[in-house]
Amino acid sequence: MNVCIVGGGLVSITLAKALVNKGIYVDFYSNQGKLKINKSRTIGISQANIDFFNKNILNLKKLLWNINKIEIYSDNLKNEKILNFEKKNENLFSIVKNFDLYKSLKSSLEKDKFFYKKKGQLKSINDYKLIINCERNNLLSKKYFYKRLEKKYSSYAHTAIIDHKKISENKTAVQIFTKKGPLAFLPISDYKTSVVYSARGTKDLEIKSLIKRYNKKYSILKINQISNFELNSLNLRNYHYKNIMAFGDLLHKLHPLAGQGFNMTIRDIKCLMDLIEFKLNHGLELNSSICEDFERKTKHKNYLFSTGVDFVYEFFNLESRMNNKILSKSLQFFGKNKSANNFFTKLADSGISI
Repeated sequence: MNVCIVGGGLVSITLAKALVNKGIYVDFYSNQGKLKINKSRTIGISQANIDFFNKNILNLKKLLWNINKIEIYSDNLKNEKILNFEKKNENLFSIVKNFDLYKSLKSSLEKDKFFYKKKGQLKSINDYKLIINCERNNLLSKKYFYKRLEKKYSSYAHTAIIDHKKISENKTAVQIFTKKGPLAFLPISDYKTSVVYSARGTKDLEIKSLIKRYNKKYSILKINQISNFELNSLNLRNYHYKNIMAFGDLLHKLHPLAGQGFNMTIRDIKCLMDLIEFKLNHGLELNSSICEDFERKTKHKNYLFSTGVDFVYEFFNLESRMNNKILSKSLQFFGKNKSANNFFTKLADSGISI
């Protein structure tokens, strides 16, 4: 059986790898030319998704840096922790560099007999019974997937990797809700830590000085080149058109404060692969019915999850504007409840189960 994938980014090749591992032929169309992957960006992947990735897509063991603790702070409470997530002798999530993951997947795909990289553009949607579109700005998206709920945050995400003196067991992720927006320190080795600062305002902020101001842990040797991109969130109204399925950032895009964007996509891949496996086990062809089933199973979960992430952003945004401690203190009190803490840890790990 043949499936067509349109797209050239990380989501596209991750999905392609999952399909070829099932013995499904993939015709791959990319209109992005020679794609440049930002070397300063990293991805946090939850443990449940890592387990799925290792088993069904590609073993990531050599690429990952494990995180076993998360600490959350707020400007309004200065050095007091609001929330603390930790599992004894277990990893909460792991960090991987975008570039390293992309390179490993691409290298593996190029050697696979089930993978065919096509030249040019897809000429007709009737050439395949199932087309998966992962690009937001191509002709398919502009023609069939333009209805969306979109929100602009008037913010930019600034990403960089800092070099610092060695910290033994650098495995604690820190997130600080500053006056300008959330700032995350995400370790990637004992000597290096990824920084993501989602700051309100223009992209020309003095990010290096802000990073140094909020850094309480690292003896910084160098802040490498900073990249930035504008922030928005979206949810697509319709997940498919006939035999074309929308996928990845085309379906949903989140504020990066929770590090859940790629995790949502991995959960989508898991759901899609379950549907495909059911079809194959029953001798059924892969066609537009997959699109309908996928939308029915995932759309409501994805919308609820993305709305929840946006609520968290607005919660702290409101507090910074009010300039008081009431909201952080309330969350701090709530976070001390063991059941609530376990619930949010499980939600971040596995997503919504309804």
